[in-house]
Amino acid sequence: MSRVVILGATGSLGRHVVQQAIAAKHDVSVVVRTPAKLPAEVRDKVSVQQCDLSATSTNDLAAMLSGHDAILSTAGLVTEGDLFVNLVDRIVTSLEAIPSSDRPACWFMAGAGLLDIDGSGRRGVDLPVIKSTYWPHRVNFDRLRRSNLDWRLLCPGPMVELPPIGLAKLRVSLDQLPVRVPAFGRALAGALFLPVFASLIPEMIIPYADAAALMLGNLARGAEMSHHRVGVALPLGMRGRKDRWAAQPKSAA
Repeated sequence: MSRVVILGATGSLGRHVVQQAIAAKHDVSVVVRTPAKLPAEVRDKVSVQQCDLSATSTNDLAAMLSGHDAILSTAGLVTEGDLFVNLVDRIVTSLEAIPSSDRPACWFMAGAGLLDIDGSGRRGVDLPVIKSTYWPHRVNFDRLRRSNLDWRLLCPGPMVELPPIGLAKLRVSLDQLPVRVPAFGRALAGALFLPVFASLIPEMIIPYADAAALMLGNLARGAEMSHHRVGVALPLGMRGRKDRWAAQPKSAA
């Protein structure tokens, strides 16, 4: 059992993280702006701290986050641009204010576009169109790398409200895309690669429940995923859609 604190607990992913953390018998705290948005059955099982993350001082936030083994931040939206960047910077700065021996392991969120496409180090966020929306992920990643936190960054594709696949069946990668990039695509540059990248996204559409399970299953300080971007994809041959699975798993052939 770990002492965990969850940011963004009333969001689509945060709700799953809270539910699974409770089910796993962790000692759970949540930091939320509007406690009334938490279901009554959740409020009875967690420690609730009311806080507007965008307005609370970093010292006060550090006090809220200290004393935990792990923090799981699902707060903020990449489409909020500078607001999202400022939010992550505020959280990281608050954690840096905690004595190093007491700092929790930290999970943050990004997207599949932040993962390396191939050995050249290029990423989806480098591509035209994609970078115009998803640039905050790059900025937040750079901020984490400048810190001395024990961080790990989950980088899924779109997430959906569907039953979990199960971690044992999913493909998980460190720093690179968890799917195979066609050989011809690796030679394509810039806008020419966009259709190839787009064709890979359905393989990385995963349930919120699986994303939550992946984070909660990797809370130990200094573990394998520490200081890595973590990619996750459906089983080989399976593709998803935002509303449902597009097809049943097909054979690898």
